[in-house]
Amino acid sequence: MSVGNCVIMSSETMRSVLLRVCEIWSSRPLPGRGPDSTRCRRPYRIHLLLSLAVLALAACGGEDTERASSDCVECHRDVTPNIVTDWELSRHSSEGVDCSLCHGDQHRSADDVALVQTATPDVCATCHPIQTEQFQGGKHALAWASMNAMPTTHWLPMALTEGMKGCGGCHRIGLKTEEEIQQLRADGVMFGLASCDTCHTRHLFSVKEAREPQACRTCHMGIDHPQWEMYSSSKHGVRHLLKQTGTLPEQAAAPTCQTCHMPKGDHGVRTAWGFLAVRLPMPEDPEWAADRATILKALGVLDPQGNPTARLEVVKQADVARLTQEDWQRERDRMTGICEQCHSSNLVRAELEKGDQMIRETDRLLAEAIRIIASLYRDGILSKPDHYAYDYPDLLAFHDAPTAIEQRLFKMHLEHRMRAFQGTFHNNPDYALWYGWSEMLQDLTEIRTLAQEMRSRHQATVRNLIE
Repeated sequence: MSVGNCVIMSSETMRSVLLRVCEIWSSRPLPGRGPDSTRCRRPYRIHLLLSLAVLALAACGGEDTERASSDCVECHRDVTPNIVTDWELSRHSSEGVDCSLCHGDQHRSADDVALVQTATPDVCATCHPIQTEQFQGGKHALAWASMNAMPTTHWLPMALTEGMKGCGGCHRIGLKTEEEIQQLRADGVMFGLASCDTCHTRHLFSVKEAREPQACRTCHMGIDHPQWEMYSSSKHGVRHLLKQTGTLPEQAAAPTCQTCHMPKGDHGVRTAWGFLAVRLPMPEDPEWAADRATILKALGVLDPQGNPTARLEVVKQADVARLTQEDWQRERDRMTGICEQCHSSNLVRAELEKGDQMIRETDRLLAEAIRIIASLYRDGILSKPDHYAYDYPDLLAFHDAPTAIEQRLFKMHLEHRMRAFQGTFHNNPDYALWYGWSEMLQDLTEIRTLAQEMRSRHQATVRNLIE
């Protein structure tokens, strides 16, 4: 049956057509992935078909759809006017993507707010299947899981985690299962359950906004990941700022965060060294290999005897480290290709190797500090806390480390080591040296001094007991 220019099919007919087209398309490669591509092919095709169906329904939905959209806008123009303004300025509005397509049509008044559908990545995938697939294969998708995997996250005030005023405010970008979303709602958390709006701020959902480095600033700053501070004061960041202010021409080379980490809009976002700057296989240099083993023990992925622990599986699932040479090399080659758009291959290789060298140097300092504290546990000067798995310092205890000397180790690892190697990779000399390497040297001196004082007090106590 047809109405005007729209052909109205029964649900069974529509289902048959969609499944037949999906069957045909599922045998074809994904765009840009070559003839052998098979990864997530069928979900991609299904999402693409759903996108076409949604657009068709949006165009031919009739009076009910128009009335529902009109009701939403009419009410929210009074209740939350700026939300309506943002939506009206968005491409969603100009393309006819109304409220109900993302939030459902069950919410009709202030009494049934709980019926509003959360616009999770699965919802966004209806129209944006490629970007969603890329996102789901990258590190951002694992942010929520990695936050909750930390051993003392549950000690934090709920406002900082589920309430999203601390760790959760940035890690909320990660995927959440339907069960997790239901539990969060049961706990009274009604906002921040989506992911894509972390970068594409609702309800404008601007691609232009998400392409600017300022979009990354809210999360990639501060103690353990000050990429914004390092980038914005580097030559890369300064040149981009000068482009934004019109001082430099629009065509001038000035890479943003997205240029290097999201080439051509790829939402995967992965790096060779990962967040922790540890990887497998072990280096051929025996000293560096020993240092890395010490750090892996302090991260809890190896026990004090060097055997893998259950936490290694957590690291694998959170994808915070590259665990094969092939995986690491793939990311390094990708970054090399990006850098070579502006620089010679010799310069690119040399600059990236400097970052690798800084990781080796910082590992040497951190490993010595870890061994000093581990010896205090070994000699009975420090006692194993209840929340530690072993008589060994735990770097992932963060600020919940039980002693002053381990608190200094926490800062050495999470703040100063991060800045030393991240500053090198981000071409920021001051962060690499003064906020990174120099601080690590001071940390090590302080840890040596504290350890000696603790040993002296322990020896004095033992002598007094003997006497």
